[in-house]
Amino acid sequence: MDYNNYNRGYAEPAMTSADYMSRTYRWMACGLLVTFAAAFVTATTPLLYVVNSLYLLFTIAELALVFVLSSRVQNMSVGAARGVFLVYALLNGMVLSYYFIAFSVSTLVLAFLATSVYFGLMAAYGATTHKDLSGWGPKLMMALVALLITGFVGMLFGMGFGSTVLYSGIGLVVFMLLTAYDTQKLSQLYSYYAGDSELAEKASIYGALTLYLDFINIFLYVVRLLGLNSRNSRS
Repeated sequence: MDYNNYNRGYAEPAMTSADYMSRTYRWMACGLLVTFAAAFVTATTPLLYVVNSLYLLFTIAELALVFVLSSRVQNMSVGAARGVFLVYALLNGMVLSYYFIAFSVSTLVLAFLATSVYFGLMAAYGATTHKDLSGWGPKLMMALVALLITGFVGMLFGMGFGSTVLYSGIGLVVFMLLTAYDTQKLSQLYSYYAGDSELAEKASIYGALTLYLDFINIFLYVVRLLGLNSRNSRS
């Protein structure tokens, strides 16, 4: 979302900072609820066979929705932005339903609790630190690209136990740092769009998407680490 070219002028805030942050986290929580509900329903019903047969299509649709919301949110209506975000959360839950089959309920619950702690700590750091975290952005983007390439190579050729643990650990750290970075960036978005209630509302949805993605990715890496630890203990 490009907030660098928006002329704030001297407009009075149309939405308070507290309200803006509250809306952002409410939409993030709503997206997570939709995702986990969709994952559970898909994993426990014949809908799983539909997802299995159309997995590639669902994945492409997810990527397209993230791209549309990230690049076009300023030109959408508030309702359309909300709709795209919720549809993405729904599709993502259906795609992630395999985790509800591959891992036990206890592992998933423990992973969710651990993720909540990790996310909460890093979000609190990002919101309260006086250090400018904007310099983290380019480094974290490079780390994300490296993770994507490594993950793709791992899918093609496989990864050993040690390599998988290292990969998952690095991924966990990267998305924890991204949580702090994205949380601090929320205040920058607010300062640019506070004078326009509609733009501020859309900025809160965009912010919810970024935090949602951080939370989901932390959760997935924690699940993998817990699953690896469980399998290693049994062997």
